[in-house]
Amino acid sequence: MTGPRAGFERRVQATLDAAPSRIPVILGGCGSGRTWLLQRLREHGTMRGSTQYIDIERCATTPERFFEAVVSASPFPWHGSDRAPSTAREAFDALLAFFDTARAPGGQPCTFLLDEVLELRTFESFPGLRHVLRDLIEALSGSGNRFVLTTRYSARAHRLLRDATARFEVMHIPALSPGDVIDLLAPSFNGYEQMPTDDRDEMGRAVEALTGGRPAYARALGDAMAQLGGHPDPISALAALLSGGGTLDRLCHYSYELRLHRARGYGALKAILDILAESESLTLTEISQRLHRTPGSTKDYLSWLEDVDLVISRQKRYTFTDPLLRLWVHLHGRTVPPGEDEIARGVQLYALARIPHAEATPALAYVGSEGTPEERKSWGIIEID
Repeated sequence: MTGPRAGFERRVQATLDAAPSRIPVILGGCGSGRTWLLQRLREHGTMRGSTQYIDIERCATTPERFFEAVVSASPFPWHGSDRAPSTAREAFDALLAFFDTARAPGGQPCTFLLDEVLELRTFESFPGLRHVLRDLIEALSGSGNRFVLTTRYSARAHRLLRDATARFEVMHIPALSPGDVIDLLAPSFNGYEQMPTDDRDEMGRAVEALTGGRPAYARALGDAMAQLGGHPDPISALAALLSGGGTLDRLCHYSYELRLHRARGYGALKAILDILAESESLTLTEISQRLHRTPGSTKDYLSWLEDVDLVISRQKRYTFTDPLLRLWVHLHGRTVPPGEDEIARGVQLYALARIPHAEATPALAYVGSEGTPEERKSWGIIEID
């Protein structure tokens, strides 16, 4: 990629290469490309053979088993005791010692890529481990090794790092630009060999607008358009992907449930999200009235939603952090699955709101108009009576 994402990757690498090195903390929502970035860093020529990637979300079970998993899969030898840790505290201390003392071949500092680092918080339920994340941050800040941390929980990361040393540098992973989208989707369209440049650029702008520049969403949309064949049709592809069992239905459902289960007040939080899916940019008072709860309790619920980055407050008005997730909640937060017409109508209204009219696709120009069937078919716009 040649746009903001490429510049961001270079910035992360420069932070690691600084003397002394700093610790990038990369923040981004579900599907924003955090793991993809870490894989790129691992494959970087200057880091090959001196880097260990650790998917904490997948293997953070107990402190003892996690330590064993990290050390057994590491390219770096463990020089500590051969005796297995007998308690959770011993295992976590051994993990911190390994992060500090491990060395690459030749005795050079090594690099640990810790994906979804805040999942280590689950260890705080074990005896003797009340401040796992605070202890981790303190240990990493004084280590001679290099680290890159990622998490999907921006609010929690900012709170954790509020009193951390200046060695930690918070970086918000940028959304894809239209040019990045074009680069990302090139394999799906055979390098655009059969696509005019204007159509390619128009598709890139439309996909970026519909997906908010999230790589996981954009890639799913590109694959769906390629499978449909013919002229790229992002609106019809989006409707298909949001249908029950579609790729974006599954991605949104995963993000929705994962974040809610990391927060408090599950049922009340779902109710607030349902309210915001119906009518966004509401004040605390408006939400509390529709929820039939006091402003005080509603404020608590909203703070818990903000804590897991499901909603954001701007000028005392609350909205979804992820617009596409809002559409998914609006379509699927009901007693029965939405029908094809309901999905088509919801996607069409969403597209009209997201794609600037000055750059509207031909399909959007014909919404509600009397264009010919051939014209309306150019972007496969879904007609709704």
